[in-house]
Amino acid sequence: MNKATGTHTELKLSAGRTAVIGALLVTIGPLSMALYTPALPTLAEVFGTTAAVAKLTLTVYFAGFTLAQLLCGPLSDAFGRRPIILGFFSLYLLGSLLAWLAPNIEMLLLGRLIQGIGASSGIAVARAIVRDQFSGEAGARIMNLLAVMLGIGPAISPTIGALTLSAFGWQAIFILMVIYAGFILLLTLTVLPETNFHRDVKLIRPRQMATSYWTLLRSFEFMQPSLILGFTIGVIYTLSTVLPFVLIERLGLTPLQFGMGMVLQSGSFFAGGVVTRLLLRRFSTEALLGPALVLCGLGGLVLFTVTQLEYLSFLSIMIPIGVFAFGASMALPALSMRGMEPFPKIAGAASALMGFMQMAGGFLGSLVTAIVVPDPVTALGVVMPGMAFLALFLFVLPVKKRDVEEQSVSP
Repeated sequence: MNKATGTHTELKLSAGRTAVIGALLVTIGPLSMALYTPALPTLAEVFGTTAAVAKLTLTVYFAGFTLAQLLCGPLSDAFGRRPIILGFFSLYLLGSLLAWLAPNIEMLLLGRLIQGIGASSGIAVARAIVRDQFSGEAGARIMNLLAVMLGIGPAISPTIGALTLSAFGWQAIFILMVIYAGFILLLTLTVLPETNFHRDVKLIRPRQMATSYWTLLRSFEFMQPSLILGFTIGVIYTLSTVLPFVLIERLGLTPLQFGMGMVLQSGSFFAGGVVTRLLLRRFSTEALLGPALVLCGLGGLVLFTVTQLEYLSFLSIMIPIGVFAFGASMALPALSMRGMEPFPKIAGAASALMGFMQMAGGFLGSLVTAIVVPDPVTALGVVMPGMAFLALFLFVLPVKKRDVEEQSVSP
């Protein structure tokens, strides 16, 4: 057994530095979509393809991101957080270069798939780094900081993407991704210490990986918050495949106007994190979870009504989306810690499976909007409200808690 030695105080990052590094890692996922979405209609035109095929560049990214998390989580449990970040972000860098230089839509799809695989380590490893060092309300406060800082990138990325598209063309968007990946690699090499003091190479054996994931899958205490995250954060990812076609093609916004308008969604997510941080001075994260999910349901209900009545305008669409994003941001810290806290020795696997649920929600939502409900307005009024009410349904189900010893896997 190859375990790390040392105490939990060695090389421990401060809460602030953990939040900053964690935010930079988790931001890579939404950043790779938010920078890119204003260019979707342009890419369909440049490569002479349909809007549905252009949307597949997001779908293959979702697929790579979602599935690869299940591998990078246990890898980080076995070998540590740093080497996994270095390896997977090098893959992301390669995918970004392929997308930048793509001569056709097939090469772009391949580049996006590799990007998704590489970016998968960001969210899985970042949450594991937090769980390595913090638990309870302290961990929840850092998860909230991640949500606050996570809101900044997507809030400004569509605007940056639209400005970059207008000034330099679509390839420049991928150049920005190359630069970001290089910065993360440099930061990992120079600043980030190893935080996993339970490293054990046995955890990467197929049978042990299966045992770890089976432990998580049979625990409703883990599955309930993970599925709720899948149906809430998954909506945010799904919207990135629908909103460009609703706002640009149906309502006539330019890519730059679309980028500016997306600040309402991401800004609401950011505002939800800030308000949650203030409320945590008086309330626990668990006390805020119910009201947060009610806000998600309210946003979904209003959007369903608007699309059914065909009262379509920028504000009638984006205000309920903003309400949903605000609630999703409030719910994120409590759900993350509720699902991960009982599993310190397989924190990477727990974080990976939780991230899988989120991206799977986004992948399935985007797949439904591309194939089952191809009309973007109809999809907007059905998929998001449906996922919001599924999250509320799961929340009201009772959870029978077990002892931590029953939930954890011994190395």
